[in-house]
Amino acid sequence: MKNSSRKANNFLEQIIIDDLESGKVDKIITRFPPEPNGYLHIGHAKSICINFGLAEKFGGECNLRFDDTNPTKEEQEYVDAIIRDVEWLGFKWAKLCFASDYFDQFYEWAIELIKAGKAYVDHQSPEEIRRTRGTLTEPGIESPYRNRSVEENLMLFEKMRKGEFQEGECVLRAKIDMSHPNLNMRDPVMYRILKKKHHRTKDKWCIYPMYDFAHGYEDAIEGVTHSICTLEFQDHRPLYDWFLDNVSVPHRPRQYEFARLNLSYTVMSKRKLLELVEKGYVNGWDDPRMPTLSGLRRRGFTPSSIRKFCEEIGVSKTNSLVDIEFLYHCIREELNKTTNRVMAVLNPLKVVIENYPDNLVEEIDALNNPEDPNSEWRKVPFCKEIYIEKEDFMEDPPKKYFRLAPGREVRLKHAYFITCKEVIKDENGEVVELRCTYDPASRGGESPDGRKVKGTIHWVSARHAQKAEVRLYDNLFTLRNMDEMEEGKDYKDYINPNSLKVITNALIEPTLKDLKPLQRFQFLRHGYFCVDYDSTPERPVFNRIVSLKDSWAKIAGKK
Repeated sequence: MKNSSRKANNFLEQIIIDDLESGKVDKIITRFPPEPNGYLHIGHAKSICINFGLAEKFGGECNLRFDDTNPTKEEQEYVDAIIRDVEWLGFKWAKLCFASDYFDQFYEWAIELIKAGKAYVDHQSPEEIRRTRGTLTEPGIESPYRNRSVEENLMLFEKMRKGEFQEGECVLRAKIDMSHPNLNMRDPVMYRILKKKHHRTKDKWCIYPMYDFAHGYEDAIEGVTHSICTLEFQDHRPLYDWFLDNVSVPHRPRQYEFARLNLSYTVMSKRKLLELVEKGYVNGWDDPRMPTLSGLRRRGFTPSSIRKFCEEIGVSKTNSLVDIEFLYHCIREELNKTTNRVMAVLNPLKVVIENYPDNLVEEIDALNNPEDPNSEWRKVPFCKEIYIEKEDFMEDPPKKYFRLAPGREVRLKHAYFITCKEVIKDENGEVVELRCTYDPASRGGESPDGRKVKGTIHWVSARHAQKAEVRLYDNLFTLRNMDEMEEGKDYKDYINPNSLKVITNALIEPTLKDLKPLQRFQFLRHGYFCVDYDSTPERPVFNRIVSLKDSWAKIAGKK
């Protein structure tokens, strides 16, 4: 198959093009192989987009495979969540696979290695194995059990399988080279004893293969041509090859590595994310502050924005830190084109328009989305009493303050010009109400006499507005690069105490009816919001997806 007309966008695509053109492979098969020990995060989204994207681009197939070799950490809940996330991103797999489906074959290949004198049962403790492994500058020390006979190793491994040893009492190790410069090649553990029920195989097995042992064999069984991993597996590649080269595999895959995604103000370790969940630092895996796909989904991110982000950051061989603002930029760009604008007041201040008729209710025309040429208009009620943002009034404003102040005129979005005439305060001196007048001739925001008003503010009708809860999210951590923590500090020391602000007395315009979870809007001057799962008709709940301010676009514009 020739693909000379195709242009490679990165080194992985070039490898595939070369392999197809040379006839090295007829059809590419990739896989996305998560361990079901947690929820997927934005870093996994990059790997998903690469593996499924390459298969799509080159007419191949991609398998979704669960590396479920550790029953102490894996649960069906995680399997279900991963399937849901991959589907949500819009990808379809050729086969749904599980490492546990291959346990019998793994066992046979372990027997094959033992019979070839290339594996042995070691009765050293885990601590002894770690201690005798050596360092980068010093070779390891061979186990006293390393030269057991094939017959003895076969007998001991069978006893391991039957559960006749306790956890930690022994392991099966590959017999490679304890002085190898690559520590991964120093007689790595292939099997350990875990007397735990597996979420799929139940109690059938009490020995489980290590990831490095199983990884290449899974690829071989599935006919994977390009096994694409992140850079931390680069030093594991010789071991990946060694296991494949020393048994009778039906197919010979190849491993390639790319740089994983590191995102500012974010941790990507599933162990740390699990700790945040279990210790209550966040409200579950789908907390909108989490970098999990379920958290990003609940916050209001779209699959297309995440795919766009992964496409734009590209694929390289060098680790780097991606600014989280770029992720925010991707969702802003999409929502700016697709979301309706509505008015919501998060910190209400009452305004009474004294010269407006007491019982009059007008319907003001408001355009849903000025960025959409096909956008429709909606009707917003307007009456004598309205609410504006407290921040849109200042009793003693600075020179370049263009919003409402005593004696100053502003434009109410879509409605009229109003002028502040009187400020009413409570016993503590806090402003609680404004008395204003309006210009009836300025309906729609323009005055017949042509006078200009610099300030425009949003509002809601006091009589018609609905109360809502609004959740304002910020970065979960305060440190930009979480790999640069101060000595002696833990990642939890950098948790942002202001990562969530809940507003319970927000007011929204009454056009927001029949709301569905994850429905998205732009709240004028506040940002983009989506309806949360907790929302009810009586009490709508909104999550802020992202603010309107796009610092990434400003930075990019200066470059």
